[in-house]
Amino acid sequence: MNIPVIKPWIDAIHAYVPGKAKLAGHGTPIKLSSNENPLGPSPHAVVAMAATAADAHRYPDAASVGLRDALAALHGLDADRIVCGTGSDELLHLCAAAFAGVGDEVLYVRHGFSVYRIAAQRVGATPIEAPDTDYTADVDALLAAVTERTRVVYLANPNNPTGTLISGSEVRRLHAGLRSDILLVLDAAYAEFIEDGDYEDGFALAHANANVVVTRTFSKIYGLAAERIGWAYGPPAVIAALNKIRAPFNVPNAGGAGAIAALADQDWVAKSRAHNAQWRAWLAAEIASLGNAGLHAVPSAANFILVTFPEHGALTAAAANDALMADGILVRWLPGQGLPNALRISIGTEAETRAVAASLRHFVEHAR
Repeated sequence: MNIPVIKPWIDAIHAYVPGKAKLAGHGTPIKLSSNENPLGPSPHAVVAMAATAADAHRYPDAASVGLRDALAALHGLDADRIVCGTGSDELLHLCAAAFAGVGDEVLYVRHGFSVYRIAAQRVGATPIEAPDTDYTADVDALLAAVTERTRVVYLANPNNPTGTLISGSEVRRLHAGLRSDILLVLDAAYAEFIEDGDYEDGFALAHANANVVVTRTFSKIYGLAAERIGWAYGPPAVIAALNKIRAPFNVPNAGGAGAIAALADQDWVAKSRAHNAQWRAWLAAEIASLGNAGLHAVPSAANFILVTFPEHGALTAAAANDALMADGILVRWLPGQGLPNALRISIGTEAETRAVAASLRHFVEHAR
């Protein structure tokens, strides 16, 4: 009897694994595994979302006109060159779907966002990892990995899960070194946490060039992860291609209203940014204060810190992860992303951040 046969490139995919949200024996664990905003969304966004409940029987605006107009006004962009998606994840997938396929290559840096590999495999393209340097994208290595089959290059800046950042000049050098038929996707999910004036947000590059698209999200600093809203800005032909294959009605009424209200509350964004900067620096200092235990906080520009551990002995990342879970704390252990020696720890509330630091200190002091 014949049965449906899954495509081999689909069968080869290892499904995306989100950060853990539940922990046996702990009704409400401290969840620092998904890089969420610990302050939550703007109160104005909450009110705006609640106000849409009576219209739940109506389809949302298929073109997200109101949200695109609000984004354009805030960032000084052309609304016609914006497309919205079900999180930036949908848009990252669409970039591969529109511009790569069987026989093509999709390039990204080692320890890059795990969705890039899945997006490439989903369309039958070959995922290619370029070496990094100190957990940071290496532009020379990326350019050296380009072949005649390269069709899409993904760059997360800051990078997830490492938190590292490359300069604006390096981003522009990467673009200048790519052929014009290669799409450069600048994944700027954590852009709102950056206060460096040299940061390349990609908007000008995407406006001036036919092969650059920038993706952003409302899941991080805007605190709307549950609503799954992302957006992209790029040249008209790229945006038109993404619109052809995106899901219809892909931004829900409640989430769209919340996103518009969140954009209007930049004081909340500033408060969230300041909180993150304060407690990220504090946590990095606490990890440094553990002395010669072998733990290292990779310098981060995002809302999390990647902490590396010794590969052998009592103070491994796996052992630390077990100790944290015993204390009711969920972080992200990353063996599936080639980082079995590391934990990614989101910045939480003051109490949560102090708790994870105390748990790590106890682990170090009692595991040797």
